[in-house]
Amino acid sequence: MALKAFADGAFFADVIGADRPRVLALHGWARSHADFKTVLSGFDAISVDFPGFGASPQPATGWGAADYANAVRPVWDVFDEPPLVIGHSFGGRVAVHLAEDMPMRSLVLIGVPLIRPPSKRQAAPAFRMMRRLHRLGLVSDAKLEALRQRYGSADYLATSGVMRDVFVRVVNESYEEQLDHLTVPIEMLWGSLDTAAPLDLATQAYERLLSNGADVRMQVLDGVGHHVMAEQPEMVRSLIAELLE
Repeated sequence: MALKAFADGAFFADVIGADRPRVLALHGWARSHADFKTVLSGFDAISVDFPGFGASPQPATGWGAADYANAVRPVWDVFDEPPLVIGHSFGGRVAVHLAEDMPMRSLVLIGVPLIRPPSKRQAAPAFRMMRRLHRLGLVSDAKLEALRQRYGSADYLATSGVMRDVFVRVVNESYEEQLDHLTVPIEMLWGSLDTAAPLDLATQAYERLLSNGADVRMQVLDGVGHHVMAEQPEMVRSLIAELLE
């Protein structure tokens, strides 16, 4: 394994095996190429560090998944043939944008929040009031940030600056439009206990793809959570080998 710069240093990736890889791996939120170390061992592959994660520098502004897709398109220059693309979680959000116009052998989606869930709750009334007062210039940035630290989710609180802007933008995205235009063969691999990308929403995405005539197959792994590569690496390896035959 060796880290290589792409797009004039805009992002880095692990180049695994031969110089001409056949697999492209895209990691989840707050993760890195290292998530794929076990499942890609022995394959010829590239495992990306998205801008703002792993070894790659942050984007200049609060990107969405489509912006990340634009950023990593240059990696296609190293493939002699359409790659097998694996997207886990956030990486799958990016992958469905790439699949709209980049050639792929097939697309593997693992634990990807493809459909935005219904809002379970509004922000606390006290926070909503302070946010309005902040917009009016009556509450300081420091006071609003203190309230964010009190009411924000764990993933939100783990970010800051431009990456917090990215997080807020991405979690409010949904990908029905991309699903309706996918023509590449698709494999969906899901843990039954996934709470980050719940199985019921994955099933909705699967049924939407089927209704549009997509070439799609879905496998559900009983007792497995969101991090399928760590919990069931051999299952992922077997699927990669099957799709490369």
